[in-house]
Order: sequence, then structure tokens, then C-alpha cells
Amino acid sequence: MAEQTNEETQAAAITQKILPPAPTYEEVLFYERKPAGFWVRFWAYLIDLLVIAGLTSILIKPVFAIVGLETNDAVWYAPYAILSALVFYSYFVFLTKFFNQTVGKMILGIRVVSLKEDSLSWGTLLFREWIGRFISAVIWPLYAIIGFTPLKQGIHDFIADTTVVHEEAYRKRKMMQKKKSVSSELQETKAF
Repeated sequence: MAEQTNEETQAAAITQKILPPAPTYEEVLFYERKPAGFWVRFWAYLIDLLVIAGLTSILIKPVFAIVGLETNDAVWYAPYAILSALVFYSYFVFLTKFFNQTVGKMILGIRVVSLKEDSLSWGTLLFREWIGRFISAVIWPLYAIIGFTPLKQGIHDFIADTTVVHEEAYRKRKMMQKKKSVSSELQETKAF
């Protein structure tokens, strides 16, 4: 009987050398910025449209009035429409690049963040603001998907791997993390 226990002990020791013990997990709480939902983004966009309308009225209409050109042409390729579109897209691209938010987002306390990079690159911004906004403007019901995605992303956010978050609101998330063993904690303290 003593021999079997000794053999079992030796087998268990050999098994432990071959197979390390299974890692244990612990639940860790962390905080992340809360994604901005549909309505706060909608109101920010309306504020931005008012700002853009003001910029267009101040910068472009007087020039067209002085030169004597029409500003009422309804076609998309009219000079006034092209310059207005240039102001529209430039507004979103430059403000988002330099401030990570437009005036509407500043007022409502939200900002654009990249999901993959630390800062927003020019390529990311051009995809998000030009191509994504064009798609959202042409097929406007697609803008409503913001309300149904976990990170509150629109089509333009999916294209550019971005999302819009509240600047000062956080949400609590739980995550399972591998529990550190005592020996690995000792090694980390010795490294310092």
C-alpha cells in the first residue's frame, strides 16, 4: 500500500513537471471612456451644420455677390455647391485632426478617438470624414446604426476604426485576467 502511494506521488510529480498547473483567473474591473450615443452625436452634428452654414455665409456668399455669380443653383457641380462642400469637408477634417472634435462635439463634451492608434492619422481622418460622411449622407438611414452597435459606431467609424466617446464619462467593465503566480510577482519585484 505504501508502495502505491509512493508511486502515485512520483507519477504526480512527473506529471507536474510535464504539465504545468492550469492558470487561474480573476475578475478585474477597469474603467473606459463611455461611447457617445446616437442623440448626443446627432445634436453635435446639427450644431456643426449651423457653424458650417455660418462659415459659408461669411466666406463664400459675399465673394459670389461681389463677382455677380448665382448662389441658388441646385446642381451639385455649381461653383457655389463645390466651394460649400469644400468648406463642409475641410471643417470636419481639420478640426477633428487638430482638436479630435468639432465645435458641436466641443459644446457637448465628446471627441473622436482611434481604436487602433494613439492619435488620428491623416489617412484615418480622410476615410472617416470624406468617404464615411459621404456614405452616411447619401444613405442616411445608415447613420442610425450608431444606436445599435456596442461602441456606438457609424459606418464612417467602422471604415476608419474610430469611435466617439464622452470626454469625462466612464463606464465600468469587467474582464477575466490570468492570475499571477507568486513566483512571477517575485520576479517582477526583483527586476526593479
